[in-house]
Amino acid sequence: MNAPAPAPALVASDLDRTLIYSAAALQLPMPDAEAPRLLCVEIYESRPLSYLTETAAGLLEDLAATSVFVPTTTRTREQYFRIHLPGPAPRFAICANGGHLLVDGESDPGWQTRVKERLAASCAPLREVREHLLAAADPAWLLKERIAEDLFAYLVVDRALLPDGWVKELSEWADGRGWTVSLQGRKIYAVPRPLTKSAAVREVARRTGADLTLAAGDSLLDADLLLAADRGWRPGHGELADTGWGAPHVETLAETGVAAGEEILRRLTRAAARYGT
Repeated sequence: MNAPAPAPALVASDLDRTLIYSAAALQLPMPDAEAPRLLCVEIYESRPLSYLTETAAGLLEDLAATSVFVPTTTRTREQYFRIHLPGPAPRFAICANGGHLLVDGESDPGWQTRVKERLAASCAPLREVREHLLAAADPAWLLKERIAEDLFAYLVVDRALLPDGWVKELSEWADGRGWTVSLQGRKIYAVPRPLTKSAAVREVARRTGADLTLAAGDSLLDADLLLAADRGWRPGHGELADTGWGAPHVETLAETGVAAGEEILRRLTRAAARYGT
């Protein structure tokens, strides 16, 4: 009797600045004639917002055909649904940094309950952290403040005016209360430490029977995801690159910007296909 085929690899990838890129984050330091063709995957208020290369789009379709591809983002559900990636809609997606596990586009209520119980038991409440953020921020550089899914908070700031050391001081304050701070582009996130992408990915692995997890990400909020994966990749830009973060099973790419997104998809597709053969 033939042994049953193994479950497909689970591929969990961050989106912004990992697979998809805003115009400001594309980083195309090359003559226009040599620049890759781009595909817009997000439009908001009639404006194109996010892109990947056409080559990356083809790779993503191939990846979805050979693996359980799980978009894994800090975006809220509303922000995630603005993105239209190539290929069929993924059965599973993770939003709000692990706060919502989407199954066929719907948030799993049992997972929501588990997340709320975990947060209530092990970190300071959102209200306290938000009040501190607003009290510590200076209107001279604070552009917006937002609460995401009643789970975490973030500020949109003018990076040029943000004082040196402000994020570090906030990180030290938050750490003592069980929260993590992440600076990504113009956004400063304050996220409960128990709210992780890796916990949600483990739940997807349990449900699908996957015993190989591949992951990609660029920010501090992706570090737990990369550490929990069997293999991982990070681009040559972003918060993890700026701090020199690494792990033995996580490859650091030389590429930056949208070219890094394409190379990440190339390596994820290759690894998933090898596992399936």
